[in-house]
Amino acid sequence: MGILGRAASEMQMKKLTYIGMELQFEWEQVAAFVRQPDGSLFSWRERFTCFRYLIYGIVNKTNSEISLKFDDKEFYWKQNESLLRRLEDEGVVKLVFPLHEEVKRKQLLRNWALNWHDFTWQPIDEVYSYFGTKIATYFAFLGMYTRWLFFPAVSGLATQLIDFGSFQWLVLPAFFIFVISWAVFFLQFWKRKNSALLARWGINYSFAEYKASANELEPIRHYLSIERVDEKNFDDAPAEKRRLQRNEWSGVLLRIRNNAIIVLGIICLQLPFELAYAHLYEKTETEALRYVLTALYLVAIQYYTRIGGKVSVILIKYENNQGEQSSADSLIYKVFGLYFMQSYIGLFYHASLYRDILTLRKVLIQRLVVSQVLENLIENSIPYLKYSYKKYSAVHKKRQERESPSGKSVRLSTRVEKEYLKPSYTASIGEELEDGLFDDFLELALQFGMIMMFACAFPLIFCFAALNNATEIRADALKLLVMLKRPVPRAAATIGAWLNIFQFLIVMAICTNCLLLVCLYDEEGKWRIEPGLAAILIMEHALLLVKFGFSHFVPEEPAWVRANRVRYVAQAQTVCSQQLLRSISKLDRKWE
Repeated sequence: MGILGRAASEMQMKKLTYIGMELQFEWEQVAAFVRQPDGSLFSWRERFTCFRYLIYGIVNKTNSEISLKFDDKEFYWKQNESLLRRLEDEGVVKLVFPLHEEVKRKQLLRNWALNWHDFTWQPIDEVYSYFGTKIATYFAFLGMYTRWLFFPAVSGLATQLIDFGSFQWLVLPAFFIFVISWAVFFLQFWKRKNSALLARWGINYSFAEYKASANELEPIRHYLSIERVDEKNFDDAPAEKRRLQRNEWSGVLLRIRNNAIIVLGIICLQLPFELAYAHLYEKTETEALRYVLTALYLVAIQYYTRIGGKVSVILIKYENNQGEQSSADSLIYKVFGLYFMQSYIGLFYHASLYRDILTLRKVLIQRLVVSQVLENLIENSIPYLKYSYKKYSAVHKKRQERESPSGKSVRLSTRVEKEYLKPSYTASIGEELEDGLFDDFLELALQFGMIMMFACAFPLIFCFAALNNATEIRADALKLLVMLKRPVPRAAATIGAWLNIFQFLIVMAICTNCLLLVCLYDEEGKWRIEPGLAAILIMEHALLLVKFGFSHFVPEEPAWVRANRVRYVAQAQTVCSQQLLRSISKLDRKWE
């Protein structure tokens, strides 16, 4: 611990103190800094950062180059050069990655991945200690989302099983209002839970926002030369202002250009493909062939959309995004736009053109069942197949090197070799900006959009989603603990841009379900289209008010978190005031 503490001091790492302020870590003042829920001083991300600093900090401090040899290969370690960097460049070290801790991994397997006694319970603090903030936040969100799904699942089941007699025509509008209110309250209570988790883990959310803003302001600091405030800076202020404005608007224009490319790609390439599938689906007569057609379509469109995602990654490199988080958010919005069209255009086609609710329900069932089965197969089988192939190739190569007879077993000798062969936890569209959570959050967002936007067409869809997510928790846990390398910890205080996407999907759900109700009641003869449309439009505007109004009824922070924050601010002000008074007193004594 002392080695890590001194490394953190040399790195000038910022840590939360017991007065609520993020201060530079000092090993001599270790008692002032907040500890983790498991009692350790550093989080997993902080430890990993210190480890990297230490191993990459081994440099050649001699006055000459040092000759190194490895497998008859000679190379030179230059002055002030990192040894690990040189070994990576020469191909001696292939990859630096964190290993699984076997004791903790097996404990998590037993208590989390293989624990089916409670479908949604998770040891979130242990997940945070082992994987870091970002992955723990994802599983906390997935667990809460799954628990909350049981409410609309039970309501949807009741609408299908119970005969309400003369009030049956009010069932779907009432269910629609309940679902929208449920979604709004779910996101608000998630914000509360998120803030409570951050407080429990000793993460200062406001400071996390500050650090993101600091990264975004780096180019501005470069222009303003904050470190040198002199007359020249004031004289050049108009020029600097014009330069900043030019840089800002060039970034906006680049983003508009890239978004236009994505939209044109959707219209010219993806939209005809989607409409062709919807047309073929209508012409196909047997249900078995429709399932086959849906499966082929989903497999083909997955690869097509991944190509669009990789194009988005390339386009983002030419945007003037300020900081890594801004680039990641831009990527999320672009790729979600592609998947949004891929997932829903066929459903919109059936809902608006044919106005056939029964057909739409069949399409929803097929899409949900086939897509979830395919996703789980691809998500869990491909990493296993990749690992098995790499393991077989490595063992075969060792057998050839040792000239071992085929009957004699050859195995990988170390745990490091086995884990090196496992796939990394990366996004399917590329690992430049995001990790594997990109695909997991995308899957949740697409599911949320499907069950929300077509809730009135098939209320039972919430039951399918709840059952799928209950198994998804354990499947994702097994994937991380068994099939993949231990992910590199990443800092994240919230679910980021995905929260905005969930909010957008709620608004879309209000519009699409109102359209479905108009079509449904006009088709069944319950309402005439004119009064029915007027009533639905009134309901739509009322629900939009509910959506934005309810967001303010539930505080985003629990009372104890808010009280702690207020107390921390008061303590910080007191400490700063005392320090300032001591500094002023010292100046007065010097002047005397």
